[in-house]
Amino acid sequence: MKKFIQALMLSAPLVLAGNVAAQADEFIRIASGPSGGSWYPLGAKMAEIFSNIEGIAVSNGPGGGVGNVLDVNNKEAEIGWTYGHTAYDGLKGNAPVFKAANPNIRHLATLYPAAIQTAVPKDSSIQGYGDLKDKNLSPGKLTWSGYAAAQLIFSKYGYTVDDVKNAGGTVHHVGYSDSVSLMKDGHIDAYTALTSFPQATFLDLEFSPGIRFLPVDQAVLDDIRKENPGYIQVNLTNEQYKSLEGNSVPTLGAVTIMVVNADVPDDVVYEITKALWDHHADLAQVKDVWNTVKLENALLGAALDVHPGAKRYYDEKGVK
Repeated sequence: MKKFIQALMLSAPLVLAGNVAAQADEFIRIASGPSGGSWYPLGAKMAEIFSNIEGIAVSNGPGGGVGNVLDVNNKEAEIGWTYGHTAYDGLKGNAPVFKAANPNIRHLATLYPAAIQTAVPKDSSIQGYGDLKDKNLSPGKLTWSGYAAAQLIFSKYGYTVDDVKNAGGTVHHVGYSDSVSLMKDGHIDAYTALTSFPQATFLDLEFSPGIRFLPVDQAVLDDIRKENPGYIQVNLTNEQYKSLEGNSVPTLGAVTIMVVNADVPDDVVYEITKALWDHHADLAQVKDVWNTVKLENALLGAALDVHPGAKRYYDEKGVK
């Protein structure tokens, strides 16, 4: 009897795992964003919401806009957070960020706008992006959309990241929290991120030691938007950051979107899309920025084909 009980206990995990696998016909992996931003906690809440859909199991993991496009295309994730311009570049395989086309990504939903925000200490002599070519910078991790956008802006001002290093500057590929620490300790001259606005790390730096935001010249904004329709223009104001005191800072912006692998079954994507919008209030409790997410804008800036499962839902709701 004792041996039988021991054998049953040893086999129990396998039985449970088998039941879970049998109940979950589809495993959905969400690649969201880094800790300290909005994507990761919202992705975690989505995983919780979607897990209530019969027949699927869902997980959420960290990621970045560029890496998420690659992961969804390569079926290393089923859903990924990214930006409209990044998805467009990924689909086409546009250099220098992407080395090949990513044809397996589809549009799932447009969420909310984000902005490239480059902060320097308030008493810094740096007045514009042209002054950064020999400075100590933190423009984001290698697989982040923010780093790709920063590289693009730098190029419009006549230099590259390698030029910065060759001129005696440094480039730190770290996350949000580490960037804050580096600036507070005086180890970097500028911190760049593509994220929602206002954003917690910039609010932290605004409080101490105090920061200024660098504007992007209008000619540069117009040139970039002409090349990639996924970008938008955003104006930072004192509605987001009190230190701006009535001043408006023009900068490059983008629309946060979610992409899904083309091979995820239509009915699964339909149920996910429905659950996403049915639980709008639950997501707004996680991050205030979700209050700006509107169903009528779910296809805004969609530079990809919309997944048929998502399209079915949007057609039912009259979203164009």
